[in-house]
Amino acid sequence: MYGTLARMRIRPGSESALQDLEREWFRTRGRFVKGVGPSYVLAPDGDAGTRWLVAIFDDEAQDAWYRQMREHLLEDPEWIDGTWTDTRA
Repeated sequence: MYGTLARMRIRPGSESALQDLEREWFRTRGRFVKGVGPSYVLAPDGDAGTRWLVAIFDDEAQDAWYRQMREHLLEDPEWIDGTWTDTRA
């Protein structure tokens, strides 16, 4: 598995628009794109303007989507790419 961890700083007032965009993507595209795995968004306690995105893919070629999300962020996310291991195995 391949994936990314991204720290995102949200533009004030864009929290719900960003959440709607994430839901729309998974409803209309995410389920149908070959190689896309689970994705999670963490809203950390005490930091309402930050989200941590975890996205998992079959391999490096599957992680291209993010342009629509960018307009709701203050800056480019801080991306941390790498190989995920399943601790349940």
